[in-house]
Amino acid sequence: MLRIHFVDNRQSPVWLADERFTLGSDPRNNLVLDEAGIAPFHAELRLDSRFYYLTDLGSPGGTFINNEQVGERYQVRSGDRVRLGTLELEIVDPAKAGAKVKAAPRWLLQVVTGENQGHKYHITGSMTFGRSVKCELCFSDPDLSRRHAEFYLKDDVLQVKDLASANGLLVNRVKVTNALLQPGDQVQLGNTTLLVIGPKVQMPAMEDEDATVFVRVADLPVTAEAKAVRPRPATPNPLRAAPAVADTSTVTVGAGPQQKSGWRLVLLLGALGLAIAAALVAQRLV
Repeated sequence: MLRIHFVDNRQSPVWLADERFTLGSDPRNNLVLDEAGIAPFHAELRLDSRFYYLTDLGSPGGTFINNEQVGERYQVRSGDRVRLGTLELEIVDPAKAGAKVKAAPRWLLQVVTGENQGHKYHITGSMTFGRSVKCELCFSDPDLSRRHAEFYLKDDVLQVKDLASANGLLVNRVKVTNALLQPGDQVQLGNTTLLVIGPKVQMPAMEDEDATVFVRVADLPVTAEAKAVRPRPATPNPLRAAPAVADTSTVTVGAGPQQKSGWRLVLLLGALGLAIAAALVAQRLV
């Protein structure tokens, strides 16, 4: 059984399960493609003898397979690329040996408000969002810049980055320049709001830029002198120290305490003798 894959991974692949499978912008089609250049009933695929044949239903822009315009009953094979307007589809046979079937993308963006409301877009690799037709996610919102933002996967985590847009990028109503996205986040770009759908991821811990960081200084080698620290003598308090009494006695250099006491006694006796002599002289004069 064949499947139709969107080359830009805007939505999940679609199985060709019916004998008649129509493509176009009208809601009654098996595959509704609401894109510029696609007619209401653009083309159909019919199963005949186990093979599918593609027929253009008179669309103004035509139907192309591998860049070749086709008309009626063109047999499609695995690996063929079908182009309707600017949209490219790939025909894949998962059971065929050597078929390159890509794993289903894990991250999606669903339009909550704005153009293409309700549509889901699969994110694979890096995809730009904006008004330019060169963007993988092209919207006609006039409030969008030509290249407004970029959605990209890094280590299986979806991130978004503002590409210097005029009106900025908001994640959960907070203006950011780049952000890691979690399932349930809402990304606003111009008048378009996207809901993030994907696996739960462990967010890395964010450092507080205002937090005080204490840095350990380098350990210096300890010298032998620093290890043997000598205790410093206590400094006496000058307010509590007793006033020193001046010693007017003549002391011989190198004299001991007993010699100092002897000299003091001699001087005291001499002074006493002089006082008695002076008293006697005073009495005679009287």
